[in-house]
Amino acid sequence: MKVLLTGASGYIGKRLLPVLVDLGYEVICCVRDTKRFNPPESLRPRIKIVQVDLLDKASLKNIPKDIDGVFYLVHSMSTSSDYQSLELESAINFRNAIDQTKAQHVVYLSGIVNETALSKHLASRKNVETELSKGNYYFTTLRAGVIIGSGSASFEIMRDLVEKLPVMVTPKWLNTKCQPIGISDVIKFLSKTIFNHETFNKDFDIGGPDILSYKEMLLELGRKRNLKRYIFIVPVMTPKLSSYWLYFVTSTSYKLAIALVNSMKIEVICRNDSLNKILGIEPISYQESLERAFSKIERNEVISSWKDAFISSDFSFNISEFINVPTFGCYRDVKEKTLTDRDNCINKIWSIGGETGWYYGNWLWRIRGFLDKLFGGVGLRRGRTSEISLNVGDALDFWRVLYADKKEGRLLLFAEMKLPGEAWLEFRIIDDKLIQTATFRPLGLIGRLYWYAVLPFHGLIFNGLIQKLTNANK
Repeated sequence: MKVLLTGASGYIGKRLLPVLVDLGYEVICCVRDTKRFNPPESLRPRIKIVQVDLLDKASLKNIPKDIDGVFYLVHSMSTSSDYQSLELESAINFRNAIDQTKAQHVVYLSGIVNETALSKHLASRKNVETELSKGNYYFTTLRAGVIIGSGSASFEIMRDLVEKLPVMVTPKWLNTKCQPIGISDVIKFLSKTIFNHETFNKDFDIGGPDILSYKEMLLELGRKRNLKRYIFIVPVMTPKLSSYWLYFVTSTSYKLAIALVNSMKIEVICRNDSLNKILGIEPISYQESLERAFSKIERNEVISSWKDAFISSDFSFNISEFINVPTFGCYRDVKEKTLTDRDNCINKIWSIGGETGWYYGNWLWRIRGFLDKLFGGVGLRRGRTSEISLNVGDALDFWRVLYADKKEGRLLLFAEMKLPGEAWLEFRIIDDKLIQTATFRPLGLIGRLYWYAVLPFHGLIFNGLIQKLTNANK
């Protein structure tokens, strides 16, 4: 049977894909930018990739007519201030397109919406659910609360808070109750719901066995890390102040921080566990979800991360639009140096950023990251998903990976920091030389002044960087 997987390059989609293939489905991976999608080679014989933008009706014609089932895993939270109308338009366009296919069943992953007063984020999810339910197919909604897993936004933000702050003065929404669920259970629920007749035209809440406040969740995470933490809740912190607090302390973007804070004020507790009985699933506890998440991180087996999605920045673009680095009207800083050990140099380049740092002048990189945060940028806190591999579309500190070919010896990064222009950083090995090129396309006079203001620092940082990369020492 053929299953259409929307959001195949996203946090949930990347984890659901291999499970669907193992179950014997032929999976049609629906992605907005094929250059950002890098499925394992072992899966490619059983999948087909189609490029679809749900806001572009013409591109929806790329969806095959002979599909049998659909997973709708598309969310636009924080990518635009107008994400509610964009999500609704996407749902309407998608429903109309699927009505032209043979699809029998559509499964949508949403958020728990059991209160009447909903945040913009949860209200948007509910509106999408309403529109999708109008299609000529069986429809099922799975509503989840906080998802715990390596790379999930909720887990990584809580981890940031616990590992960085011994004492926290926090807003009152930390007393809000929720019912967290492990990512492994979310994948089980999704994969077992498709084509299950007992789930047709129904909605279900899915959650783990524990009902906890966000404060209790943070303290338990601290215990798992053997960290003693103290949390003091104050009633005077407004949602806006809470958003700034979350933004500066964690790796989240400001838009995502606002959406999260507004949602965290609302209890997300399951109405019942009827789906558990229908599908024969016993969700794991919050404690076990944490143990599994940290185990994946320690073994460097994080399959997907929210940081690699564009919601982690203010950018949303197709990789193909920026992969050809411009030269006209641009400033360039080109460094060349002969290397003696090609493999060593490539391994250093592919380990750059994150916990490894930038090899030279890390304190200057940290200052730049701090300044970026002050001006509403992503800063350095995103790090990287894997310490040993890089794929197109991955976040790398305040860069985005546009091109990564280890065999060719070329890595191209695009800056997602706040800049009066656009910037690229490229590492390319040709014969026995490493060519390191920083390109900046200025925006007006301010952009030109910016380039000359940072030029002395570029000379220091980029000279030191290429020296370290070509040094034969590990």
